[in-house]
Amino acid sequence: MKRSAKEITKELLDRLWDQYIKRVSYANKYVELVTQKGGNIVNDHIAIRTFNTRTGEQPQGIRAIRHILNCLEYKPAAKYKFSKKKLNAVHFEHPDEKFPKIFVSQLEVELLPDWAQKTINKTVRETPYILSDNSIELLQKVKDEGELPTEAAKLLVADLAQYFRRPWGIPQKEDVIKINDVSQYAAWVLLHGNSVNHFTAFINHQNVAEWPDLETTCKGLEAAGVPMKEHIEGEKGSKLQQSATEAVKEEVEVKDEYGIEKITWTYAYYELAQRGFVEENGTKKLFSGFLGEQATHLFDMTQTRDN
Repeated sequence: MKRSAKEITKELLDRLWDQYIKRVSYANKYVELVTQKGGNIVNDHIAIRTFNTRTGEQPQGIRAIRHILNCLEYKPAAKYKFSKKKLNAVHFEHPDEKFPKIFVSQLEVELLPDWAQKTINKTVRETPYILSDNSIELLQKVKDEGELPTEAAKLLVADLAQYFRRPWGIPQKEDVIKINDVSQYAAWVLLHGNSVNHFTAFINHQNVAEWPDLETTCKGLEAAGVPMKEHIEGEKGSKLQQSATEAVKEEVEVKDEYGIEKITWTYAYYELAQRGFVEENGTKKLFSGFLGEQATHLFDMTQTRDN
């Protein structure tokens, strides 16, 4: 028996979703409510954050994720620049439109103040490459042949799933707090590394009669006790509207002069997106890209009064 590249990719995405939903209670609540109402759980996109600086043996920046996606049939679709945030990003799409888009951003570390660059580089420069040699070979085989024997596919998916975590050592508490004043994105990546930053409900495919659009969904979640972003990004009827829950907080490990301690920090939020139609070559289709200004505001969802 063999598993196709598409099946392997779906298994990885399902594994990442399972990992994420165990940590993000608000996403879990969305699933519970939509399921109760007979609706569908479909994710529009997944977001991942990276540092564009030398990260030891791991490829740096967007390449840390792109080299995996390239072997799993995902292709780059569009590039984005967020000058104020010192970020660049690429979104990737799978040939099967039912698969979530993957939005990968990178912080241009060299644009930060010198002390901040040194602090980040000190933490990440000895990063090991946490995929096994066997998995690298299997990934190449998937790319070249489009399939793997079932047992090999299971091993690959398990190893790929554990890649989406922090690959470097525990950061210093003082470093995280100081960096946060310059870039909360940087502090987040120091703590969470390659972890999924958020998944996104695809409201167009939700199919809940009483929640026909993004606005009613947000109000429904709020009524059920889920803390939501104050405003919806994008006008009703436009090609993209987005909102999100607040980010859940977790106890994360940091180092200080006395050893390892735990502090509370934001992890992830659950985003919600509704897409409008655009015309391409005389054909109407759902807009599949992202809008810079909206994304800029959503990056801030991992910032809280506490951090």
